[in-house]
Amino acid sequence: MSIEIKETKALAQADIIALYESVDWSSAKKPDKLYQGLLNSHSLVTAWDGDRLVGLGNALSDGYLVVYYAHLVVHPDYQGNGVGRMIVERFKEKYGDFHQQILVADGGSIQFYQKCGFERAGDTQPMWIYQGDEH
Repeated sequence: MSIEIKETKALAQADIIALYESVDWSSAKKPDKLYQGLLNSHSLVTAWDGDRLVGLGNALSDGYLVVYYAHLVVHPDYQGNGVGRMIVERFKEKYGDFHQQILVADGGSIQFYQKCGFERAGDTQPMWIYQGDEH
């Protein structure tokens, strides 16, 4: 397995939806909004096995001080092989000197992000108005 990690602004909607459906994320049910949201991110990092999209992450940022890592998705066939870590490392290269690098983690992803250097932000609690169904 040879995975290529790259930052992109052009990506086929069908590839994105197939990836999100593979992990059963509810945002796949809003394909046009998901596609536009990802393409309009500050950064979109993708992982490829040949011509197959196997992972992606996106970042929302003011470009100077704060970055929020909104999505990190890795196809189940590729989880546990370092794909997610490679995407996170690419973001840390780009945003490493920012004042805040923020994300919301739940379930099994908490341990993954801790291994990548993230820690709980003091006594903060994540809060949201959520219209998904997988939590």
